[in-house]
Amino acid sequence: MKTFKVAVIGAGLSGLYTAQALHSAGVDVILIEGRDRLGGRILTVGDDGKPSEDGFDLGPSWYWPVMQPAMATLIGELDLGSFPQYSAGDVVFERMSREKPQRYSPATQDQQSMRLVGGTGAAVRALARRLPAERILLGTKVTAMALKGAGVELSLQTNDGKTENLKADRVVAALPPRLLEASVMFAPPQEPEIAARWRETPTWMAPHAKFFAIYDEAFWRTNALSGTAQSMVGPLVEIHDATSASGRPALFGFLGLGAEARATIDKQTLELACIAQFTRLFGPEAQAPHATIFKDWAADPFTATDADRTGGAHPMPGSPRWVAGPWEDRLLMAGSETSPSEPGYLAGAVMAAKHAVADILSRMESK
Repeated sequence: MKTFKVAVIGAGLSGLYTAQALHSAGVDVILIEGRDRLGGRILTVGDDGKPSEDGFDLGPSWYWPVMQPAMATLIGELDLGSFPQYSAGDVVFERMSREKPQRYSPATQDQQSMRLVGGTGAAVRALARRLPAERILLGTKVTAMALKGAGVELSLQTNDGKTENLKADRVVAALPPRLLEASVMFAPPQEPEIAARWRETPTWMAPHAKFFAIYDEAFWRTNALSGTAQSMVGPLVEIHDATSASGRPALFGFLGLGAEARATIDKQTLELACIAQFTRLFGPEAQAPHATIFKDWAADPFTATDADRTGGAHPMPGSPRWVAGPWEDRLLMAGSETSPSEPGYLAGAVMAAKHAVADILSRMESK
């Protein structure tokens, strides 16, 4: 059985940061990810829906450098380029189906939303380059964890059905608490109040879906529109310009329909309704995108559980006590939702990862 000092579960932003920071500090670490790709809820794709180095963010898109200095610091450390979310021009508001959409000139924003050149996936790629390939297990799910002696034995299952075990002194769970509780068996079990907290913590992005329309020209900009729209009609309730840093024009919106309702509508019908809405809001040029992309995070088993199919509350900061009892010295929680500030956001993932790294290095130095 292979053994490591630390096993990190989940290769999203938090897991990648944790693994590369520990590796840089000389810690024997392995990063385990159930998907066949890195990034977790960060997913930047091209017109074909496949991962791209110049694409569109199906997961988180923005960060706010003044309010989220941890994210701004990371971007500086990784030497990544950034640019402001396009906001020049009018905002469109759609109040009722019987009324024409109205244009409004927005007030100046104090906190500018920023995006990364190359998409949010640029941060994933930069962190991954700091970690040797042999330290990453893709397409591998952790199905169980058991306390064994002075460590933790992890049961793994690959996407092709193979099983194996490995052992680590400590485990960092860099995935949403609700997903961890639903997908991993623990021996001994987590204490009831801890398991309940994990189950009751909403997973950010999990209930949501995004629709993108990619065009040959950013016609809304020519018409003095920002690409931002709010709608009480739907199916999209919040819409933004998604044009890439390289100038590939696109619009995207969040679906206002819940996960259960989305599951009853075929994808083509939903896409046609979204394009029809773009046409109402931005004019006839919106009728003919050359590509569309739809991502329903509630249908992603590596993101959402059945509990995530209803509601969309944002996780809130709370008690730092995420683990208790016999697991307290062996398991650390580092999913973004567990961060003491900015939980659920990219900045929360960075801060949760830094806390986990500091905890592990501190314990190792004290021995």
